[in-house]
Amino acid sequence: MTMRRAIMYDIRRETEAAMNDRHPFDDISLEELKTGLADGSILLVDVREAEEYAAGHIAGALFNPLSRFDPTKLPAGAPGKKIVIYCRSGRRSVTAMEQARLAGRADADTHFGGGMLAWLAAGEKVVQGL
Repeated sequence: MTMRRAIMYDIRRETEAAMNDRHPFDDISLEELKTGLADGSILLVDVREAEEYAAGHIAGALFNPLSRFDPTKLPAGAPGKKIVIYCRSGRRSVTAMEQARLAGRADADTHFGGGMLAWLAAGEKVVQGL
């Protein structure tokens, strides 16, 4: 097993334990996300890969792909602002939240669990390009 695979295996195992155990994460609805984006109370982070992000992302989303996820590149938490992480369907965002938690970023504990699939299914607009 390569070092990268071993690390990803450990992250997956810890993420699954977190989902089932003592580190619950918050999930916001589509309406909550839209409201927070409109009023500026949400700092949105997309953890999909570059080709996915370029094909279409939610306006204002910062790009921090899971394959190179760096919790230190998450926006700084601020009063009245919530960091929300999203991906295609919610799985990668949970992994990113767990990595952030392990790095001491307890403020990155919310995701849009429906992800891009839910956003598109609701007929919401996307921005293309990097």
